[in-house]
Amino acid sequence: MNAKPFLDTNVILYLLSGDTTKANRVEALLAQGGTISVQVLNEAVNVMVKKLKMGLDEVCDVLAGIRYACDVQPVTIETHDQALDIMRRYGFSIDDSGIVAAAAGAGCTTLYSEDLQDGQRIGPDLTITNPFKQESDN
Repeated sequence: MNAKPFLDTNVILYLLSGDTTKANRVEALLAQGGTISVQVLNEAVNVMVKKLKMGLDEVCDVLAGIRYACDVQPVTIETHDQALDIMRRYGFSIDDSGIVAAAAGAGCTTLYSEDLQDGQRIGPDLTITNPFKQESDN
């Protein structure tokens, strides 16, 4: 199993947010090391360019820091096939299923995501965790 958690795109993007609490949390997660996929990088580029109106040089600088802190998993046909199975079983979108499949394929036991159900188990080894959920929310 991979001790490094997998970080969903929605978590990574908080680095660029005005929410300093969440941005600081993501910085702390990245400092510990993580895992992402090429899909996460592509989704982040899309948001940074289209929604945040960032220039490509700035986007590349942000991505360089993320890539330095994280292991990057390729998206393979096996990842795609596993994503389709996850989509069928759990009813997730293909994008979310691709993230889950990449996390599982990397052997991660934790998938940090704000968009998926906190505490949900995927298969025997992967647990979705909202990294922003406060202990008092339990």
